[in-house]
Amino acid sequence: MFFAFSNDQFKKGMEEKEISKESKVVRMGQGMFCPSENAKEVIEQMDLIYKEAIAEDIKQGIARVILRELQNHECFYTGDITDCVNKLEDYPVTEEEIRKVFRKNRNKFNY
Repeated sequence: MFFAFSNDQFKKGMEEKEISKESKVVRMGQGMFCPSENAKEVIEQMDLIYKEAIAEDIKQGIARVILRELQNHECFYTGDITDCVNKLEDYPVTEEEIRKVFRKNRNKFNY
């Protein structure tokens, strides 16, 4: 797997990873490429990394994570928590929990 954002970078990635020109290479999105026979493993590994990152994030405390995302998505400014709810859809948190953190902190962070 390698990243390339230009033809030169693609060529260099192919050479560095010793991937032959005859090999099928799959565009994985956001500049990531890999041989098609490795695509499933790359996806599985990326999914594992994502899940581990969520588990690490939750160690901060779910209320802190919710508050951070409410702020990141300017929910206190807009009064709309939709973007935060969408961002946290893979976290073990409900929309009602997000709404509670929003209500508890809206006066503190309302700009």
